[in-house]
Amino acid sequence: MELAHKIEIALGKYPVDLLLKNGRLMNVFSGEIHDASVAVHEGIIAGFGDYDAQVTIDLGGAYIAPGFIDGHLHIESSMLSIPEFAANVAPHGTTAVVADPHEIANVLGVDGIRYMLDSSANVPLRVFIMFPSCVPATPFETSGAVLTHYDMEPFRDRERVLGLAEMMNFPGLIAGDPEILAKIKVFHKKALDGHCPGCTGKALAAYASAGIGSDHESTSLAEALEKLRNGMRVMIREGSAAKNLDELLPILNGRDSRNCFFVTDDLDPRDIVEKGHIDNLVRTAIAKGVAPARAIQMATLNTAQYFGLKRLGALAPGYLADLLIVDDLEKLTISRVYQAGHLVAENGRMLAPPASAEETKLRGSVNVDWSKIDLSIQVHGGSARIIQVVPGQIVTKSIVEPAPVQDGKLVADPGRDILKIAVIERHHATGNFSVGLIRGFGLKSGAIASTVAHDAHNIIVVGASDRDMLAAARGAADMGGGMTVTDNGQVVAKLPLQIAGLMSQGSITEVSAGLEDVVRAARSLGCALEAPFATLSFMALTPIPELKLTDQGLFDSVNFTFVPLLEG
Repeated sequence: MELAHKIEIALGKYPVDLLLKNGRLMNVFSGEIHDASVAVHEGIIAGFGDYDAQVTIDLGGAYIAPGFIDGHLHIESSMLSIPEFAANVAPHGTTAVVADPHEIANVLGVDGIRYMLDSSANVPLRVFIMFPSCVPATPFETSGAVLTHYDMEPFRDRERVLGLAEMMNFPGLIAGDPEILAKIKVFHKKALDGHCPGCTGKALAAYASAGIGSDHESTSLAEALEKLRNGMRVMIREGSAAKNLDELLPILNGRDSRNCFFVTDDLDPRDIVEKGHIDNLVRTAIAKGVAPARAIQMATLNTAQYFGLKRLGALAPGYLADLLIVDDLEKLTISRVYQAGHLVAENGRMLAPPASAEETKLRGSVNVDWSKIDLSIQVHGGSARIIQVVPGQIVTKSIVEPAPVQDGKLVADPGRDILKIAVIERHHATGNFSVGLIRGFGLKSGAIASTVAHDAHNIIVVGASDRDMLAAARGAADMGGGMTVTDNGQVVAKLPLQIAGLMSQGSITEVSAGLEDVVRAARSLGCALEAPFATLSFMALTPIPELKLTDQGLFDSVNFTFVPLLEG
């Protein structure tokens, strides 16, 4: 709308497109709930009160709230394409997300980022992007791409690129690494997201002084409070793996909540189906005593203002009409979702099928020179370092026990719950691979493999025999990426993830069913872990202690150095 016409519409000189009458407005500016009728014209809030309208809907006292915004997530973790993801979070009231395409960028570089931008162009969800700051995440594994500050500059002024995503290499920033400082300079006028678990004192001051404005890694109240005191926004995270909502909610009691907002980070498709999206965080916060207006403010205005989204996150004249009709505030029952004044979802269902993704050709992301892969290791006894899984956590322990040996070769010993683990480079067919030992998966036979392995996303496989491990790894590669379970050398369950080996082209029903199939198959082989593939995906993540495995070798994540598998 032209400005003059917008003013005339607000004055009531012409009929508006839509009038939502007799509602109760969740006003995130004043922190109150008040009676209001909301007028919408050409996708924008025109004003409050009585207006002549082309369409009038009497809400009968239902609540009107701004659409929810997820302030930090990796859409790849849902294993869904962006159109399918959008179609399944929009009915839950999510009208915008701020995505960090860190995972696909580690596989496909700028092509992956372009894919995420292109495939989100015509979906019922506003998808904003933060440019990944750490590709590769560390130098201790082989990723599919390397992104420097030169790669970032063409994206700096893109309309939907809001800034620099989570700066995970906070030790490098504090040490003044020239390349990291150059990346920050590219986006210094935009949002700079943080990722600094355990950072405190002068190190935190140095981190914040560089312009880092947020963090989603606080796991304790004290940690979150220190970051607030240093001028950072605290993202309160509740995802499928990392759950911090209960621990951090007390920070809101008696204090200003305007510098806190909700994020999911990583959410798998089963949790989206069973629990929802940002609505689950808002609903949980309300149930735990947070005032509804404050909880909704943390899912809307707080997020929008941090990222500079000037016309999102609230319902007021001139704001975009992304809004929700909520019938029951305590249960947060969302009956209708509007995007720019258009009804897109009703009673938990989309009103149109998922949009088609923009056609973007992606290169094959699984390239392995199998002639160089031999998982057998000649040994003569002695002790071995073993990765000890901690159930429900992404951290591991490092233990040392007598190496399981048979006929002069290192083998798995299911009786002691010692399995072999391998990471195989899958981006450039280098032939890089490494082998280790792991305890905690509980397999009695067979193997499980995946191309989802944070952060470089090489093939990772755990098994009771070399034969099954190779069959599982090859099975994942033959699908163009995905998850597999093998037994007796045969694939018994699989979940194809054809998009960069991370996301599926299927529906959420198909992906959820496929995930259930591979988890069920893993459990049938003896695995007792609640989420075996989620656990597996973090066994190569070197920044997380204590012992991990990459394609370059066994890594001591406490002392940040490679260590030999065998001692002595």
